[in-house]
Amino acid sequence: MLQHRAKLYQTKQHKTKLGSHLLLSSSLLLMTGQSAFADTGSQTDESANVEQGGWIDGLLENLGADGEYNQDKMIDFSVLPGPFYNPEMSFGVGVSAIGLYQVDKEDQVSQLSTLIINGFASANGALGIAVANKTFLQQDRLRFYVDAVIADAPEVYYGRGYDENRQDDNKVTFDNQQVSLAPSLRKRISAQSFIGIGMDFNYNSADDIDRGQSMVDSSMLVESSRSVGASLLVNYDSRDSVLSPRSGRLVELDSKWYRQEFGSQTDFNVQSLLYSEYLSIGESGDVLAWQVHGRFTQGDVPWDQLSALGGGGLLRGYNSGRYRDEQMLLAQVEYRLNLSGRHGMVFWGGAGGLADNIDKLSADELLPTAGVGYRFEVKPKVNLRLDMGFGNGDSGFYFNVNEAF
Repeated sequence: MLQHRAKLYQTKQHKTKLGSHLLLSSSLLLMTGQSAFADTGSQTDESANVEQGGWIDGLLENLGADGEYNQDKMIDFSVLPGPFYNPEMSFGVGVSAIGLYQVDKEDQVSQLSTLIINGFASANGALGIAVANKTFLQQDRLRFYVDAVIADAPEVYYGRGYDENRQDDNKVTFDNQQVSLAPSLRKRISAQSFIGIGMDFNYNSADDIDRGQSMVDSSMLVESSRSVGASLLVNYDSRDSVLSPRSGRLVELDSKWYRQEFGSQTDFNVQSLLYSEYLSIGESGDVLAWQVHGRFTQGDVPWDQLSALGGGGLLRGYNSGRYRDEQMLLAQVEYRLNLSGRHGMVFWGGAGGLADNIDKLSADELLPTAGVGYRFEVKPKVNLRLDMGFGNGDSGFYFNVNEAF
């Protein structure tokens, strides 16, 4: 389900969806970049740059974005506000609170736990809040994750499959009321392996449906969707860090079963397969990362639980919600360039496809993507990212916390 939630953090050009506006404005990121790379060609310019850098550093420190972790605080937060505008939501403001903490101060093995809270409100009434929590316990023998969303924001539907999704005239717009909750507990069973159990609850309801000239069947949007399931996860995880890995690999199988006995409206299954690898490049601090990701469904799958491409994590450059079907497979590779100070750049490419059956996934219907991004380290191993992605006939502009994968 992460790929569905990831759409809550993207900003689209002309097709923006809900959560992209949750983070800080580009002006702050650009100011931080200017302070790091300013021209020092004259004494006057140098003095001005020092003064500007001091003002920016002071602002970032007041916001908690100092690149450090204060273990004396219960939760060490950075709070970053920023205005936004897009045609669907009008003017608004978003706030991202990024917190680091340790459950046991004596625990020298566990990574720092994270609590990320993103919220937004716009002039036309769009509202939302998303929470992503990762807690590391008992010398990293246990990991407890929680993802939750409550939102009311614009959504799009183009039907199912490559052919329908490619047609601009198939666009259906609506306001989507969403509530989701996904807690999971993972127990270490070997030096680099975990087994986990969890539950997944999703409720979506569409209002103000505008079909325009669309000829696709969108009748399912009239009825609300409720999906309740149980999950079982097994993985091999040798990454040096969950938040910002520089080496190692993640191999993961996550199976979910949604049943009416649990409270779901329909019965269906979801299997997610993931392989990610991270290679540290010499002493430069650069990282080469690549990933293959598949999501496969069976049964009576509701519209909001179809596999989807696009958004801030899965094939950046496409509008999340436009490309949907039952089966999905993608691959992406990214070079993460380490710059001076707390700055960095990324360059990526990838491709993905979808179909109603696995055997119909075709190289002739691939969706390519490429892009470039900027990184700023807010807290140790916690980055704000600003990405510009380009797809086939689509593009996306994204603010997010941490890497896409």
